[in-house]
Amino acid sequence: MINLMNTRKNLITPEKAASFIPIFLSAGVSMLIITTFVMPKYFKSTKVNLELNSLIKKKNDLDNLKSQYKLINQKFEKLKKEKTKIIELVTGKTNLETLLDKLGEIANNNNIEFESIVPVKLMKYEENKKAKDNIQTGNNDLVITDPLLVDGSKKYLIDLTFKAEFNSLLSFLRELEFQESVILINDINLNLLNQNSKNGEINNPTEKIEVKLSTTFYGRP
Repeated sequence: MINLMNTRKNLITPEKAASFIPIFLSAGVSMLIITTFVMPKYFKSTKVNLELNSLIKKKNDLDNLKSQYKLINQKFEKLKKEKTKIIELVTGKTNLETLLDKLGEIANNNNIEFESIVPVKLMKYEENKKAKDNIQTGNNDLVITDPLLVDGSKKYLIDLTFKAEFNSLLSFLRELEFQESVILINDINLNLLNQNSKNGEINNPTEKIEVKLSTTFYGRP
């Protein structure tokens, strides 16, 4: 028993206590420094890192959006060019005034004597679009749409009455056919000016006839 007491006294001595105190103080100061300075810096660094990752992600998303915008813009430009080609294919580069001037020039080249040029109707793309919408909604009573009447074009219905020799008429029609804009002949009516012809037949190519044409011109607004 006496030996056990002596052993305990030997474990805790002033010298040993003096050596433990600096260790405890250092540990306490270290914990204080860690909790006061290191931990806040660590949390702040983690927050900054998360914000940085978020910014990097947003930058990558922005780059992807820019790439998508570039592709969409390229497709849009391609469609725009295709649309322009379609319009030029149907209407050429002429408007109604230019078409009428060209018509007069062709007539003069082929000795055509115009009696009348009557614009019957002018139809815009918007009217054609409304007709298509009516068909899609089921309201298609007596509705006729024109696939050649595209956005950026107009359709002119014009009745022509003139006198010409038969050969001149053929030449006139051929020149109309080769114009850059689409010109359709909806109806043609021929009357001999010389009533002495047998059975209304044209025996002489130089014989004059009266021609009535119902035409459709496609041009730009």
